[in-house]
Amino acid sequence: MDKYIGKRLDGRYLVDELVGIGGMANVYKATDISNGRIVAVKILRDEYVQNGELLRRFKNESKAVALLSHPNIVRVYDVNFSDRVNYIVMEYIDGITLKEYIEHKGVLDWKEAVYFTVQILRALQHAHDNGIVHRDIKPQNIMLLKDGSIKVTDFGIARFARSGMHTMTDKAIGSVHYISPEQAKGDITDNRADLYSVGVMLYEMLTGRLPFEAESAVAVAIKHIEEVPRLPRSWNPDIPAGLESIVMRAMQKDAADRYTSAAEMLRDIDSFKKDPSISFEYKYRTPSESTHEAMIEREVSGVQQASQEESRSAARQARAGGIAAVFSNGKKDRKSERNGSSRSRNSSQHRSRVARNNEELAEEAGRSTAARKGERRGLLTTLVGVTCAFVIGSIIFVGTMLLLNNPFERVEDIKVPNLIGLDYESIKNSAEYKDFNLVIKESGYNAQYPVGQIYDQSPSEGRTVKGGATIEIKVSQGTELGTVPVVMGKDPETAENLLRAEGFTQITRAEIYNNVVPSGLVCGVNPGEGSQVAASTPISLQISQGPETETAEVPDLGGASLEKARKKLEEAGLKVGEITYRSSESSTDTVIGQDPVFGSQVSEGSYVNLTLSSGDRDIGSVQLYITLPDNGSATMTATAIQDGSMVMERQVQPSLTNVWKPTLTGYGTAEVEILLDGEHYRTYEVDFEDGLSTQID
Repeated sequence: MDKYIGKRLDGRYLVDELVGIGGMANVYKATDISNGRIVAVKILRDEYVQNGELLRRFKNESKAVALLSHPNIVRVYDVNFSDRVNYIVMEYIDGITLKEYIEHKGVLDWKEAVYFTVQILRALQHAHDNGIVHRDIKPQNIMLLKDGSIKVTDFGIARFARSGMHTMTDKAIGSVHYISPEQAKGDITDNRADLYSVGVMLYEMLTGRLPFEAESAVAVAIKHIEEVPRLPRSWNPDIPAGLESIVMRAMQKDAADRYTSAAEMLRDIDSFKKDPSISFEYKYRTPSESTHEAMIEREVSGVQQASQEESRSAARQARAGGIAAVFSNGKKDRKSERNGSSRSRNSSQHRSRVARNNEELAEEAGRSTAARKGERRGLLTTLVGVTCAFVIGSIIFVGTMLLLNNPFERVEDIKVPNLIGLDYESIKNSAEYKDFNLVIKESGYNAQYPVGQIYDQSPSEGRTVKGGATIEIKVSQGTELGTVPVVMGKDPETAENLLRAEGFTQITRAEIYNNVVPSGLVCGVNPGEGSQVAASTPISLQISQGPETETAEVPDLGGASLEKARKKLEEAGLKVGEITYRSSESSTDTVIGQDPVFGSQVSEGSYVNLTLSSGDRDIGSVQLYITLPDNGSATMTATAIQDGSMVMERQVQPSLTNVWKPTLTGYGTAEVEILLDGEHYRTYEVDFEDGLSTQID
């Protein structure tokens, strides 16, 4: 049995079941016992806790998502990083992945594909506006809910654009079937890499197939870099030409030819939705078109064709080998290399032949095809001779060195010195430590040691090693500084997530009265927003209790009609709260229960919940699902009016929850009006007997 199931994390999150297994973490369904909310807990696997790179990605995910607040992006409620367990508490999504949906349906209707794409682009625009590039957009990371809305998940390899866009020469990150050409090559990436991936997903939704497939990841990556995708309309003629143009522009090989932003792509989609017959006249540029002129210049420069062919072949093989190293974690996929190199050589030779034909380079070179073949045979003979000479020379050299030097001479044992606290730049070329090979294993923040000082070493001081042994060291980057983020007006959980994402761990809350900020939201922070302070600095969040008010005594409402109860409460400075019904022998629609009870002291303006008698009629309940409008981070007052009487009123924040789900009770049928901030929003007809509701307007 899984060791986490049935356990409580930090005494708060009761783990119920395993719902997903990922590459570096498992996802569990859990219950937040502090508020009864169902959440998803993403726990880093034990075997990766000591893996610095994966732990960095895991922390990066929490940092990225905590900065975001959008209906189409999964929310983070809490994070925890410790030596014992590392987890992220997230919004629980009851749905399936977009990949599963595509596999089930095959080809999606273009209207449905556009509907999903618009939501994805809105989420990405929000992320990009906050300086975050996802870098792993794929249908497996898009959750599809029952109401048709989507959630973008898994920001584990997101890059913070505002901190600088770095090249990834040692590795390309992202899923190979959706990866942009610049990512596959290890070049600089920005928000346009995400848009390329969106283009691939839209291609897949419209055609039921991927633009590039091959036997290996290497071969797929090379196709993204070099090959032209087949037009979507050749697979599915029902795709409008304008939509095809949008797909192909998003999938341009050169990022400069793509959409500059998600907003720009959304504008084209909006134009297309208004007029599906629209034509954008975009031209898809092939890789050869962008490099054609440069290839001709190289050919005409006097470099012999045989040499050119061998150079290009070698370059293709080197690139294929580099990509193979990326997608196989450093283990060479020889079959993939051979296949990729073969395809690359064929492609290169084809372009070379086109260039030679167009510029009549064969005539200028003055050699026939037969002459070139003979020349290559001569070159091969020369290479074989040179290789043999090199091998013989190496044997002679090694033999000579063995005669001149005794390879079995004993290397002296020496003790490892203490390097902790020393400045690396000062000692790296010092004669005192010439007998050791100092290698920086890691550079990290350490509050105890100034920038540049060594704070850890392996082997440790006093160990006996051979002369020339390697000592791995860790060099301090000084005290980690964090920037106090903008938290004013946010709920405490979101504020704490934002602070933890910046590295702050000592966070306290204090409740104070505030006449401006609504109750339950952050109204102050110390140190102030924007402050640059050490990550160890205590951060105090001030939580609004709303305006300081006088108390009122709850009156006795037993036996009163709804209207009389409402009047009594108004006279006491209180309001009618939720209204529920229960069968009883009391007169119909009279008060048979109240909460708080008679005599309770509460703040003025508080709500009193009422239970009314339904007589001997059966009581039913209906839950409404009301989609809230996106109004930024503002808090709204949502009110339910049942048959002319207010039965429920709540403070809702659309940026935190885009659906309000009030549960109403009653008998027979009723008309329920929904108000937002006192203004009419929607009307429903509710049948309590059947438990059904119908939206009227």
